[in-house]
Amino acid sequence: MIERLEATLTRYEEIEKLLTTNEVLNDRKRMTALSKELSSLEDIVACYKKYKKVLEQINDAKEMLKDPELGELAKEDLKSLEAEKNDLDAELEILLIPKDPNDDKNVVIEIRGAAGGDEANIFAGDLYRMYTRFAEKKGFTYNVYNAVDGAAGGFSQIEFIVKGNKAYSFLKYESGSHRVQRVPATESNGRLQTSTATVLVMPEADEDIDIDINPSDLRIDIYRSSGCGGQGVNTTDSAVRITHLPTGLVVTCQNERSQIQNKEQAMKVLKSRLYDMQLQKQEEEAGAERRSKIGTGDRAEKIRTYNYPQNRVTDHRIGFTTKQLDRVMDGDLDDIINALIQEDQKRKLAGETE
Repeated sequence: MIERLEATLTRYEEIEKLLTTNEVLNDRKRMTALSKELSSLEDIVACYKKYKKVLEQINDAKEMLKDPELGELAKEDLKSLEAEKNDLDAELEILLIPKDPNDDKNVVIEIRGAAGGDEANIFAGDLYRMYTRFAEKKGFTYNVYNAVDGAAGGFSQIEFIVKGNKAYSFLKYESGSHRVQRVPATESNGRLQTSTATVLVMPEADEDIDIDINPSDLRIDIYRSSGCGGQGVNTTDSAVRITHLPTGLVVTCQNERSQIQNKEQAMKVLKSRLYDMQLQKQEEEAGAERRSKIGTGDRAEKIRTYNYPQNRVTDHRIGFTTKQLDRVMDGDLDDIINALIQEDQKRKLAGETE
C-alpha cells in the first residue's frame, strides 16, 4: 500500500509542476485533463500526508517512552496516535480503490411508467420529483429534454439531465425497476395496488469520451412538439427525433426553443446512450466484475420497494430499509445512497484482497 501511496504522491507533485509550465498552460485540453487528474488525487494525497505525520508522531512517542519523566504521558499519546493510524489505514484503503472514471460526470436519467397503468405513470412522476428534489438539495441543476404526460397525471416517460459535481457518483445505483405499494388515487374501492416504474441512469458523454457516430447511420425526423413536463407547448415544428439505425436507439428532444437546439441536445443524449451500451458490453466481458456490482443496471431488475401504508422503503440489493418514505420521496436519499456506496466499497475491497 505504501508503494502505491508514494507513487500517487510523486504523480501529484509532478502534475503540480506541469501545470505551471508554459507548454501546458498553452494547451487547454491537456491543462483540463491534468487539472482533473490532480483533483482526483487530492483526497488520497491529503490523507497520506496526514498518515505520514502520524507515523512520525508515533516514532517520537516511542522514543519518549524511554524518558522516566515523560514515559506515562507518551504512553497515552501513543494509544491515541495508534487509534488515529488505524482509522487512516482504513480510509486510505477505501481511497485507493480504483475509481469509476465516470463518477465526476453529469447524469442522463430516463423514467418510464411500467406495470400498473395510470398509477405507474403517477409513480414515475413521483420518482421524477424525488430525483429533482435530491438534485436541488445537492446544489445540482436539471433540464428535461423530453416528456410524455400520463393521462391521469405523472409521466408515461420523462427524460432529463442532472448536472453537478460528481452527480453520476450519487445516482448511478438508481437504474432498475422501482415498485410502489399503495392505494392509488385512481382506485375507487380503496384497494392496495402494486405498480412499477423503470429508471435508467447513464453518465453524460462529454468531450473526453470518443464515440464515433456516422451521419449516414442516422434518421432525423422533425415534427411539432406536443409540449412536455408541464412546460409551454411549442407550436413550431422544432421537436427532433433521431434514430440510430445500427442499434435501433431512438432519442427524442422537444423541450428546447429551436430545432437546432433540440438536435444538439438529442445528439448529446444519443452519444450518452451509445457510451452506456459500450460500458455494458465491457462489463459483460469482464464477467466477475459485473457480478460483484450492486445490481446489473438493467431496467428489469427489481431494486427497490416504496411501501406507503408502512411508510417504508426497502432496497433489495443490499437489504437496506428505512421507515422514512415521506422524506425519501421529498429527495432525502442520502441514507440510501451512502449505504449503497459503502456496500460497493466493501465488495471492491473484498475483490482486491481475494
